[in-house]
Amino acid sequence: MRVARALFALLSWVCCAHAQANGPAARWPERPIRLVVPFTPGSSSDIVARVVAQKLGERLRAQFVVENRAGASGNIGTDVVAHAEPDGYTLGLANTSAHAVAAALGTSSYDPVKDFAPVSMLGRSPFVLALYPGIPARSVQDLIALAKARPRMLNAASAGPATLAHLAGALFEKMAGVELTHVSYRGTAQSTLDLIEGRVEMGFNTIPPTLAHIREGRLRAIAVTGATRSPVLPDVPTIDEAGVGGYECSLWQAMVAPAGTPAAVVARLNEEITLLLHDAEVEATFARQGVEPEPGSPAALERHIGDEIKKWRDVIASAGIREN
Repeated sequence: MRVARALFALLSWVCCAHAQANGPAARWPERPIRLVVPFTPGSSSDIVARVVAQKLGERLRAQFVVENRAGASGNIGTDVVAHAEPDGYTLGLANTSAHAVAAALGTSSYDPVKDFAPVSMLGRSPFVLALYPGIPARSVQDLIALAKARPRMLNAASAGPATLAHLAGALFEKMAGVELTHVSYRGTAQSTLDLIEGRVEMGFNTIPPTLAHIREGRLRAIAVTGATRSPVLPDVPTIDEAGVGGYECSLWQAMVAPAGTPAAVVARLNEEITLLLHDAEVEATFARQGVEPEPGSPAALERHIGDEIKKWRDVIASAGIREN
C-alpha cells in the first residue's frame, strides 16, 4: 500500500507539472495583445509605446494592438488596465503622471501598486531648466542667489497645475530653499513662447521641443533635472551636480499589466523588453523623444513606483498643490 500511495503521489505530481507546462501561460501568446496607452496618439508616450509594441510583436510573433484611451491626465486609460482580465492579453503604459502623481494627489480611481503587476521600466525623460536670456543668471547657483534676493519675484512657467513640470519647480523650491511664483499655461507651446519673450523668467521644459531654442540662443539652459546629464546637452550639468544635492525629476515610462497576470507571462515580457531596449532602432526613436532607455526588473519597478508616490506626495503637501 505504501508503494501504491507513493506511485500515486508521483503520478499526480507529474500530471500537475504537465498541466502547468502546457497551460495557458505556457502557450501565451495565442491571440492579439492589447497595449492601452492613456494618452493621445502622436504624444511622446504614444510613440514610445508603439515602437515597443512593434518590437515586442516581432520578438513574440504576436500582434500588438495599441489602444489610446486618453483623458484625466492618464487616469482613464490606466483604470481600464487596472480592471482588465489578468490573462496576459492586456498591458498598459504607465508613467509618472498616471502612476505616481495621480496617487499622490488622490485623484486616481485605482491603486497604482495593488491593482497592477509591474513588468519593466522603459525609459526616462528629464526636463531642462531654461531661463530667459535677459535675466542675470548663468548657473543654478546664480539663479538661487537671485531668487533669494527677490522672493517670489521670479516667474516659473509650466504646462499646467499639478503637471510634472509644475512639480519639478516645486521640488526645486523645496530643495533649494527659494520661493518662486508659478505661472500655469494650457500647454508647453504658449509657456515656451512667453519664456522666449521674457514674460516669464524660467521654466522646466521637455528637452526635444526646447533644444532648437537653446542652440539658437533664444533660451539659456543651466541644468537638466535627471540623475545624469542628457546626451543631447552634454555640457549642461544636472541640478544635483550644480549644488542642489539629491535633486532628480524625470518623466518615466514603464509597462504594467493587471494584478494577477501570470508570473511566467510577466517574466517573458520583462526578458524581451530588456533585449529590445538595446536595439539600435529603439534607441534612436527614444532619443528623438528625449527618452533615455532604462530596463529593469519587475521588483525594481514596483519599488520605484512606491518611492515616487511618497516623493511627490511630500512635495504636493508642502507646496499646497491641488489639481484644478
